[in-house]
Amino acid sequence: MSVTVRIPTTLRTLTAGQSEVQVEGSTVGEVLSALEACHPGFRERIFDDDGGIRRFVNIFVADDDVRYMDGVDTTVPQGETLSIIPAVAGGS
Repeated sequence: MSVTVRIPTTLRTLTAGQSEVQVEGSTVGEVLSALEACHPGFRERIFDDDGGIRRFVNIFVADDDVRYMDGVDTTVPQGETLSIIPAVAGGS
């Protein structure tokens, strides 16, 4: 199943500047594995040493944060969009 992955600016060096890429997968884990296979370097930036999603990386399927769903086992419907969004910190 084809899924669109939105790539944040900070990771576009891994996709030759592309802001979106198409990969196959039916779960978040499968999509991210396919992304790594096509564009090596994502795994180390998205996952921690224990295999979990880094706490400063947010993954959304459509508008839903996968942390509040089934994590990497969250279903990604065909034609849906998965967004990788790095957490932003700062303040005054």
